Amino acid sequence: MQVTEVITPQDKKAFLELPLKIYRDDSNWIRPLDSDIESVFDTAKNKFFRHGECTRWIVKDDSGNTIGRVAAFIDKKTATKNNEQPTGGMGFFESVNNQEVAFLLFDTAKKWLQQKGMEAMDGPINFGERDSWWGLLVDGFSSPIYKMNYNPRYYQDFFEAYGFKTYFKQFCYGLKVHNRLQEKFYERHAIIAADKNYTSCHIRKNQLEKFAEDFRQVYNKAWVKHGSGKELEQKQTLQFFKKMKAVIDEKLVWYVYFKGEPVACWVNLPDINQIFKRFNGRFGWLEKLRFLWLFRTLKMDRFIGLVFGVVPEHQGKGVDSYMIVEGANVIQKERIYKDYEMQWIGDFNPKMITVAEGLGTWKSRTLITYRKLFDNEKEFKRHPMLG
Repeated sequence: MQVTEVITPQDKKAFLELPLKIYRDDSNWIRPLDSDIESVFDTAKNKFFRHGECTRWIVKDDSGNTIGRVAAFIDKKTATKNNEQPTGGMGFFESVNNQEVAFLLFDTAKKWLQQKGMEAMDGPINFGERDSWWGLLVDGFSSPIYKMNYNPRYYQDFFEAYGFKTYFKQFCYGLKVHNRLQEKFYERHAIIAADKNYTSCHIRKNQLEKFAEDFRQVYNKAWVKHGSGKELEQKQTLQFFKKMKAVIDEKLVWYVYFKGEPVACWVNLPDINQIFKRFNGRFGWLEKLRFLWLFRTLKMDRFIGLVFGVVPEHQGKGVDSYMIVEGANVIQKERIYKDYEMQWIGDFNPKMITVAEGLGTWKSRTLITYRKLFDNEKEFKRHPMLG
């Protein structure tokens, strides 16, 4: 077997096309867009290169056939944050069902990270935000939502046999849209609805700048002060909403206001992977035109929960139930969507898990973020919020 760093156009093509071999008999797999994968490794497009490094490899057998791939990366801002040892990442792992190939890929990533001063690696993760390609799927092998990892079941055996241990688990939750919510939601909704200081509305695309700013205010109060990162800037948030505009269904994005000030938001999007599965990884100008047409004409019956939050001053008052019922009253009436799936929640976030389970959901998927300590004698510790 031969390990080759991905540099040439031919290597990039082999990296992108290997999954076609791995998943050729799996009807649930949806090929990610090549442009989405390549943007991760593009220094001009991925902002994480400003404070990080990344490379990738493919493995070929003696006949020249590509049989594995992997990437390794370092985010210098997070390598030591909340870690007792400098920790890098590995991801975009794919391998034929051969442990020798898998271990060679793991060894390649490990060696590169060690040369960069790392003492552990997390994987499979993304060289980017956690909302994309994060964690190994271990339960719930249905068609993936957009930018969610999907993999063969045998990958779990490879990771654990190599010595990776569970750093944290990630749970997704499903719900039938037309099921009636539990009575407690309607009771709490009624209390908030009786207070005229509270109002709700869904997003309007023709007021995108206003709603982007309202989201920014909620995000910066609800998440940043609780250790989840730096504050969103106005320009950054507006760019995100403009990018998202083409796939927004207005009645899926909700806000709550108190005396006119935003205090909660709930962001959902249609499951656009139901369209992308038709494109076989391509997204050129022709596919973009086709996407816009299909988005307007194709009946997508699943929508995805991306963000849900209430500012601290209004938590514990029933605002979350108020927002959920306000949205449900409209979404259920429309009778467009059948299924709802929430993006993953880490097992280090029990409060949000309680909210999700309180909706009457079921665990639709379980993923695991693994960690491998390079020093086997060192004590392994799970995510710091898990104690």
